[in-house]
Amino acid sequence: MNDSVNDNVNETVYVGNAGKDAALDRGWLLGHFKDAGDPRHSDAVEIKWGVHPPGDERAEWVRGEERTALLVLISGRFRVELPGRSVLLEQQGDYVVWGRGVDHSWVAEEESVVLTVRWPSVPGYAVEAAEPRG
Repeated sequence: MNDSVNDNVNETVYVGNAGKDAALDRGWLLGHFKDAGDPRHSDAVEIKWGVHPPGDERAEWVRGEERTALLVLISGRFRVELPGRSVLLEQQGDYVVWGRGVDHSWVAEEESVVLTVRWPSVPGYAVEAAEPRG
C-alpha cells in the first residue's frame, strides 16, 4: 500500500491490512459494531478475517440464526457443523453458505484463515470470552 498511516482513515475511506486490523476486534473488519463515523460501520453486512490456531472452536453453537452467512477458506482445514451435516473446507476457495434459521458451529482442524461474510449485521451473537485457566 502506498498510503501513509495518516491517510488510512477519513469519513469515507479506510485503508488497512486484514491480518493486522482483525487482531484488534476478534477478526471483525466491518459491521454494526464499528463506530458510526467509521467507513467500516455497516448494519447491512459483517466481514471477518478469522485466523484460527489448530483445535480452535466456537465455544457454543449459534442458535436462532437470523442472518445469512458465507464462509470461504483462505488457508488450512476448517470444519463447519450444521444440523445433521458436517462440512469440511480443505482446499483454498472452498466455501459454504447457510441462511436464516440454520444453527451452526465450527472447528479449525489445522491452522486456518477463513473469510466470513454475514448479512444483515445485527447484535446478539457474540460469545463471552472464556475464563482463563489457572
